[in-house]
Amino acid sequence: MAVAQAPAALVKKAQQEGQVVSVGMPDSWANWKETWHDLKTKYGINHRDTDMSSAQEIATFASEKNHASADIGDIGFGFARIAKAKGILQPYKPTTWNDIPNWAKDPDGYWAMGYTGTIAFIINNHLVKNPPHSWQDLLKGKYRVTVGDVGSAAQANNAVLAAAIANGGSEKNIQPALKFFAKLAKQGRLSLTDPSIANIEKGEVEVGIMWDFNALNYRDQIDHNKFTVVIPSDGSITSGYVSVINKYAPHPWAAKLAREYIFSNAGQINLARGYARPIRTDIKLPADVQAKLLPNSEYKHAQPIKDFKIWQKTARLLPQEWQSQVMIYQQ
Repeated sequence: MAVAQAPAALVKKAQQEGQVVSVGMPDSWANWKETWHDLKTKYGINHRDTDMSSAQEIATFASEKNHASADIGDIGFGFARIAKAKGILQPYKPTTWNDIPNWAKDPDGYWAMGYTGTIAFIINNHLVKNPPHSWQDLLKGKYRVTVGDVGSAAQANNAVLAAAIANGGSEKNIQPALKFFAKLAKQGRLSLTDPSIANIEKGEVEVGIMWDFNALNYRDQIDHNKFTVVIPSDGSITSGYVSVINKYAPHPWAAKLAREYIFSNAGQINLARGYARPIRTDIKLPADVQAKLLPNSEYKHAQPIKDFKIWQKTARLLPQEWQSQVMIYQQ
């Protein structure tokens, strides 16, 4: 595998700007810290970030326009097409563009997914005797299953979609998932506790449904041996976060160099060190980094969202459907 080098002309222009300003890319998330450090030490590019949600990032790009403060952002996959449609992005295809799957990038280069998350189970080994490996296993257990705030949290909404896919549903048809969670509620086993690291550490989560990168990160922060993380074997959903460059970026070349580095071998490995699964599958991760992640075999039955427009419509209706079909059985 050839290691792509950042184009010399791009590096020169970025160095003339001397800095890059990001939004929603703090040091603590997905190991961005190491990428910003590398840009400083390799190219002399200074960095600062303001943490904000995907919706806030788009609003910032849109409202500031020619008085822009931000150059580059990292937004949820569901917001990518919204941002492009608003006309607030500028395109850039890094030299590793062909190594990014087509489903995970805009054909014109306006956005590209840097890393993925897949809905997983985190299991407290001290509280659960028969650990589940599938959605069907969940129905047979004696433990409580924590899904979080369905209707407002993207993680919880994607958990519902994953359950739908595993039970014969789709982005358009989430009835199988609603029936599934209604069964758990009828059994008195559905928990709406937030599957946060604090609640997991306190033992309030027996089995939690969440993004794999959150689950793995929490596991290792608390106690690697106390928890097991699995991708449900009968189906799951993979989504992720995409790189966006502000159309009005005050440091456009530094932003493009940052994207170049994010999709380089080193940048992708940095993300993996933060438990985020790199979008480029052609990279051989160092042994210590690979050990942080689940084996590829766990992801055999995980699939990307196939029809995002349909899923967006379904997700808007989910709060009402959840209340009327699941919460009525909640004890």
